Amino acid sequence: MTRISALGLDVGRKRIGVAGCDGTGLIATGLETIERRSFAEDVARLRTLVEARRATVLVVGMPYKLDGEVGAQARQVQRFAERLGVALNLPVEYVDERLTSVAAEELIHAEGRSPSHNKALIDRKAAALILQQWLDGRSPPQT
Repeated sequence: MTRISALGLDVGRKRIGVAGCDGTGLIATGLETIERRSFAEDVARLRTLVEARRATVLVVGMPYKLDGEVGAQARQVQRFAERLGVALNLPVEYVDERLTSVAAEELIHAEGRSPSHNKALIDRKAAALILQQWLDGRSPPQT
């Protein structure tokens, strides 16, 4: 079976939620939340994760508008992701992330935690939902 190593990213203005998957490409898990400082620092932290996990693709959540249009926020995320892909020498794939933060908040609420006090956790869980959606959309592994 082919090993899959992808990083899922929920890119926001203040934080980047990061998720990884197991080698089989079946399960996505939140890894960490990066507090954004500068592009160079964001790249350095992500490079460490890419190397440690031997990631071969970045899966970035695209915040399309509810009507499916690409708005200002989606264009900003796309510009960042393209620069990141070049800096890390990795392909970038996009997933429609509409409502993933809402779903992440619901998961946190179901765990008995307060979403308003767990913004970094929301970002990690949203990244895991983004990556899981990408993994689920891939063709089944060949046996």
